[in-house]
Amino acid sequence: MGEPVRYDGKSLLQKDKIFKQWQAQHRFVMFCPEVAGGLTTPRDPAEIIAQDTPAKKTLTQGGQGVLQGHARVQSDSGEDVSQAFITGAKLALKLCQQHDIQFALLSARSPSCGNEKIYDGQFHGQLINGQGVTAALLAQHGIQIFNQFQLKELDNALKA
Repeated sequence: MGEPVRYDGKSLLQKDKIFKQWQAQHRFVMFCPEVAGGLTTPRDPAEIIAQDTPAKKTLTQGGQGVLQGHARVQSDSGEDVSQAFITGAKLALKLCQQHDIQFALLSARSPSCGNEKIYDGQFHGQLINGQGVTAALLAQHGIQIFNQFQLKELDNALKA
């Protein structure tokens, strides 16, 4: 949305024609689950990490795993920030329910908002299939999730 809420204090300003049209039509409800959950901007990078258990290969990973207690969100300095991510996800869901929001446009690859791929928890820039905590919770409640690279797909879903 252009607000400087990323972990590094920067923004992801979108210049796409469809996005600009929606913005002019005031179709967005802006919300950052990480900031709403109590994290500062800037903040240490964080990734979802599977709990170290013998059965971890059979447990749900990614955001769903965090929600189920089988994974955690950890900063690269070692701080467990899972509760902030869960709180932010719950607040995002509440906002969606209050406004009858059926579609969410989230930030790709984020440990909160990633809808298809997230980082693997090793802090080496490797992506794996998975969703962030907020994306997982919203999807679990029937909200369709799109990222900033899927604007045409979201536009088609809105028109259907």
